[in-house]
Amino acid sequence: MSEPWQDPRATLEAALSAIPYARFLAVRPELHGDELTLVLPYAERLIGNPLLPALHGGVVGAFMELTAVAQLSVTAGPASMGHLPKTIDISIDYLRSGRPMDTFARARVVKVGRRIANCFVEAWQQERAQPIASLRGHFLMRGAEDDTRP
Repeated sequence: MSEPWQDPRATLEAALSAIPYARFLAVRPELHGDELTLVLPYAERLIGNPLLPALHGGVVGAFMELTAVAQLSVTAGPASMGHLPKTIDISIDYLRSGRPMDTFARARVVKVGRRIANCFVEAWQQERAQPIASLRGHFLMRGAEDDTRP
C-alpha cells in the first residue's frame, strides 16, 4: 500500500475534507495528470443577488482560496501532510457575475519558497477563456510558523 502523500487524489481529498467550508460548498476535485481543477457545484444557497441571479462574491472568493490551498497541498507533497497552508493575504479581481451554474477554478503555483508560497487562481463557468474572477495570494507553508530563522 502506498503512502497517502504518494497519491495526489488522496492528499487532495484529505485536504478538502479538513476544511468545513469546503464540505459546506460541496467542492470536488478533478485531477487529470498534473492538472487540478476544483468544481463548485451550483446550489440555490450560493446565490448572493437573487435579482440577477448571481453567485455571492464571498463564495467565489472562498472557492478560489480553497483552490490555491488544495493546489499547494498537492504540490508540497509529504512536507504538508496534516498541515494546510495558511493564508497571509489575497487579492481578488471580480471580472463578471457568476451565473447560477457550476463554477471551475484552477491554481498556478508561481513560487514556493522556504516559508511563503505565491499562487494565481482563475475561476470560470462555461469558457475558461472568460474567467469570472481571479485571485493572487501569498500563503504560509507548513513549519514556517515555527521557523525562527531570519
